Amino acid sequence: MKIEAEVGKILIKRQITLAVAESCTGGLISNRITDVSGSSKYFKMGMVAYSNKIKEEILWIPGSLIRKYGAVSRQVALEMAEGVRAIANTDVGIGVTGIAGPAGGTKLRPIGLVYIALVTGKKRIVKRFKFKGSRQEIKFQASEVALKLIIQNG
Repeated sequence: MKIEAEVGKILIKRQITLAVAESCTGGLISNRITDVSGSSKYFKMGMVAYSNKIKEEILWIPGSLIRKYGAVSRQVALEMAEGVRAIANTDVGIGVTGIAGPAGGTKLRPIGLVYIALVTGKKRIVKRFKFKGSRQEIKFQASEVALKLIIQNG
C-alpha cells in the first residue's frame, strides 16, 4: 500500500481531519494526499505559502519571528502548522519549510535543510532534516517524511 493511502486509512479510522501548509515542497504533500480517492473525507486544505508575505498575511506568522529565526526554521514550521490547522479548523496541521536547492543554501541553512511540524490539540512536534539529492529528490524526501509523521502522530 502506498504511504498516502495508508495516511488516508489511518485518518478515516481515527476520524481525524488534516490541513497542510507547504513551502519548499510546493504542494507535493497535498498532491500526494489527494491522489487517494476519498481523501475529501479527511483532507480539508492544502496551501503553498512560498513567500514570507503570505506566511505573515495568511498564516498569521509574525514578521518579527521570521526576521529573528528565518523562514526556514523550527519556529516558522510550527507556526505554519498551527496557522493552517486554525484556518481549516482541522484536527492535524502540518507545516513544512526548507531549502530544496540547487540555489539558496548558506552555511547556516544548507541546501536540503527542512523543518517539518505537526500540530494537534495535544501535540506540537517539529523535526529537522538534512536531505540530499536534486531539488525534486529533496522535495520528495520531505513529503515522504511528512506523511510518515502523520501516520505516527495523527
